[in-house]
Amino acid sequence: MKRKKIYIAYTGGTIGMKQSSRGYIPAEGYLTETVKNNAEFTREEMPLFDIHEYSPLIDSSDMSPYHWQIIADDIKAKYDQYDGFVVLHGTDTMAYTASALSFMFENLTKPVIVTGSQIPLSQLRSDGQVNLLNAMYLAANYPIAEVSLFFNNKLFRGNRATKAHADGFDAFSSPNLQPLAQSGISIKLKEGKLSPYVEQALQVTPITPQPIGVLYLYPGINIDIINNILGGDIRALILLSFGVGNAPQQQLFLDALKAAYDRGVVLINLTQCIQGQVNMGGYATGNALINCGVISGYDMTLEACIAKLHYLFSQELELETVRHLMQDSLRGEITR
Repeated sequence: MKRKKIYIAYTGGTIGMKQSSRGYIPAEGYLTETVKNNAEFTREEMPLFDIHEYSPLIDSSDMSPYHWQIIADDIKAKYDQYDGFVVLHGTDTMAYTASALSFMFENLTKPVIVTGSQIPLSQLRSDGQVNLLNAMYLAANYPIAEVSLFFNNKLFRGNRATKAHADGFDAFSSPNLQPLAQSGISIKLKEGKLSPYVEQALQVTPITPQPIGVLYLYPGINIDIINNILGGDIRALILLSFGVGNAPQQQLFLDALKAAYDRGVVLINLTQCIQGQVNMGGYATGNALINCGVISGYDMTLEACIAKLHYLFSQELELETVRHLMQDSLRGEITR
């Protein structure tokens, strides 16, 4: 049987870094050299592959919508030449990029898997080899046609993943959706569905930077902080609220939200809780937010919510259309 061919885009991140006297540093060409010198990656059971290292490499803390566009355009340019795609990325903002790509790609019929590592691939005990080998193998042999994130033997839907551990190998979780697949002695499909290849042109929706505010509520939050955020030139405000979507009932707070809504700011309510979803109709405190024009983000991750707002605002849609689509599941990012 003909071996599949995978395109690996190394955008940056720990997986390709080199040890130096100053600690781990990016080094051009080092990842490619490390992979090609490792016999595990060239076994007959593995797909053929090409590696493209970005120049300059991007530290994931510097990742932005500008870079999301570069990655999406890169995959589109190579789309017809490969059977699947692996994006190597730093872990800090990996879930943001996976979420953004999931919205940007239209008519995706091939797997795009984002992965990386906590220890560089060239170092002892690196998790990079397991993550990259599995990502390549899954992309070739278990074609789930969506943007996913592979880490520590779990394949997550990209827009459901969030970084859950700062320095552990089990760095990512998907609190409200079980993995698409799990890698153990065998590969077990869970939420993932294998996709027969369909000849269809990939479309990329351009994305541009958008002014989006995020407000983490806490007991006793000062109204001046809220007014300072809402007084800026923002198009949306994400409220990270208590429990199932509850917030303070002070009239000044509610008036500030209502005034922002009247100015055309999209207000979205996400829970601070790791699991579960917003249900503003359950308590009077949540209902008060509804009356101010706040909409529910249900069980979206913060990363998915930010990426989705960028995606929708970049299309210059009507305001009510944006509010409506934020409450719809466009790429499986919401449980409805």
